[in-house]
Amino acid sequence: MTIPKIFTYLLDLFFPNNCICCSQPLVDGESYLCLRCLYELPRTNLHLIADNEVEQRFWGKIPVEKATSFFYYSKNSPFKRILYQIKYHGYKEAGYVLGKYAAADLKKSHFFEGIDLIIPVPLHKKKQHKRGYNQSEWIAKGLSEISGIPYDSFSVSRIVNNPTQTQKATFERHLNTDGIFRLNPSHHLENKHILLVDDVLTTGATIEACARAIQEAANTRISVFTLAVVH
Repeated sequence: MTIPKIFTYLLDLFFPNNCICCSQPLVDGESYLCLRCLYELPRTNLHLIADNEVEQRFWGKIPVEKATSFFYYSKNSPFKRILYQIKYHGYKEAGYVLGKYAAADLKKSHFFEGIDLIIPVPLHKKKQHKRGYNQSEWIAKGLSEISGIPYDSFSVSRIVNNPTQTQKATFERHLNTDGIFRLNPSHHLENKHILLVDDVLTTGATIEACARAIQEAANTRISVFTLAVVH
């Protein structure tokens, strides 16, 4: 056994490289998700459907050019572990990898055509400092690498460190997100078509609030992508 192989063996022994979904050991060529979980991931394919269910969640609230989510998420689904690991257990790179997988699918359908900039929904600076990263930014990085569209994590700020949306009803979620984002003075978003990116779509209240801040810039258009959508 060569020295690099011994080193890899010891790393795997003390720091197992397991699938973030099923916890089974990964093999060479797999990254964060095993091939089985990746194959069984409940993809929505909503980017292929006009007026799809994700777009409909924003009807009558904010004007959205197009919207989609990569996979379905439900309370009892084993795939909810993916989001939990990315968001709370430090697996930010998994968001990047899944962003690339999603972008490869979207690119085939020309979903990215006309989009000028990718903006991840920002975290409040205190929450980001505590967590160490913004999971939506890592998803946006993956989308950006495959699509070739630049991402911007500086033009919009979260100015209110609002409580978590978990366990809140739809109306409470909208009240909880009112006025929590701000367009930064140094932005250059005028006349841009922006893809707004978040990790999971539930009611859409957070994305709506962020979109309203962006729309303070003249002649902006909004599209939406989330890694998952509650189904």
